[in-house]
Amino acid sequence: MSDVARVIVGVSGSLHSLTALHRAAEEARARGAVLVPVLAWTPVGGERNYRARPCPSLLRAWQQAAGARLGGALEEAFGGLPIGVPMEPMVMRGEPAEVLTALADRPGDLLVISTGRQGLVRGTAHRLLRGSVRRRCLNRARCGVLVVPPSTLHADLRALHRDGVDLRELVAA
Repeated sequence: MSDVARVIVGVSGSLHSLTALHRAAEEARARGAVLVPVLAWTPVGGERNYRARPCPSLLRAWQQAAGARLGGALEEAFGGLPIGVPMEPMVMRGEPAEVLTALADRPGDLLVISTGRQGLVRGTAHRLLRGSVRRRCLNRARCGVLVVPPSTLHADLRALHRDGVDLRELVAA
């Protein structure tokens, strides 16, 4: 099965990752490839803290929560599974960049990632310490990488939010 084309996409459930997921589904459909949405997770507090105080029942709970988050993201993006695209969703333990680049290891693979959550304080501090997932994927990938910018809808939603518009009222109208 190693000669089957794959489009691997990092999914977190954020609006940015859902945009990348849609684009990855389009790419998979166009290439006749398998769509591999991947949600990478680490134990709460990080691997180092978990190794210091392991708790298998918590580990199982975190794994199940990650699986539910991936299922929720697929439901939000497609209302379930996208029609006409073979899919192999994966939940993998590890840092996102490391998991994605290890998985996207074939020359014919395409790794699809979003630009990420730019401008957030936590994101900024994390990027200073570790570098962005995007940058690490671009530096380490052994296949093609497609970086998907935010949808123009993201800017529209932010503008409405800044203006104090209640989106529930717009939907109800």
